[in-house]
Amino acid sequence: MPSHTDDLRLAHILADDADSTTMDRYKALDLHVATKPDLTPVSESDRKVEDVMRKTLARARPRDAFVGEEEGTTGWGVRRWVVDPIDGTKNYIRGVPVWATLISLMIEDQVVVGVVSAPALGKRWWASYGDGAWTGRALMSAQPCRVSDVSSIEDASLSYSSLKGWDKLGKKDEFAGLMDSCWRTRAYGDFWSYMLVAEGAVDIAAEPELNLYDMAALAIIVDEAGGRFTSLDGTPGPNGPNAVATNGRLHDEVLGRLGTK
Repeated sequence: MPSHTDDLRLAHILADDADSTTMDRYKALDLHVATKPDLTPVSESDRKVEDVMRKTLARARPRDAFVGEEEGTTGWGVRRWVVDPIDGTKNYIRGVPVWATLISLMIEDQVVVGVVSAPALGKRWWASYGDGAWTGRALMSAQPCRVSDVSSIEDASLSYSSLKGWDKLGKKDEFAGLMDSCWRTRAYGDFWSYMLVAEGAVDIAAEPELNLYDMAALAIIVDEAGGRFTSLDGTPGPNGPNAVATNGRLHDEVLGRLGTK
């Protein structure tokens, strides 16, 4: 597969613009928040970030499609940019700093570029296909990400977002059993669980219900850091309805304990 250096640089430019937009309104007392039809919140910043990205990509990559959380899909073709303008909107509107903009480029069903930018944490992570995963404030000041070497569930740290979805999926008991078996569990939540897997600080992350824009950028970063990112049925990548990410060594056992493989 050819190099995607230019696409990665463009993704960083998009992330810079997103950071400026989100931080400008973060903790604003007059921030406008609405409720979407699925009863989840959306802020004015969610909509503005996605709008800015659509306009930038329309100029820079006019032949590429765009898949966004707020306004859906525009364009068509094998190349599509998949974006979640603010992953962790509930945190954003409450002043909790754990939120990020997720930007990815997919060619057909393969993620080739991913950037996760969390400006309130002062953190950014990125990867391109075959070139490893990195973290830092900029391309020129990056450090490599590498998953852990933990090989036993009993020694593993697990991160998740909430327990409600596991009950809805009919896997509450299985997930509770996995939690009980792990050395440590914490609900770091959303994108951060997966970036901690990529950094080797956490060994397992899982969520029972997600969308493509929630996962695409995370998947390539975990994979390029040496881990595995699949759906609960073991299908590689972000194209399923849920996610399990591990350091790789634990993956098959985690899927087995969740009763999905």
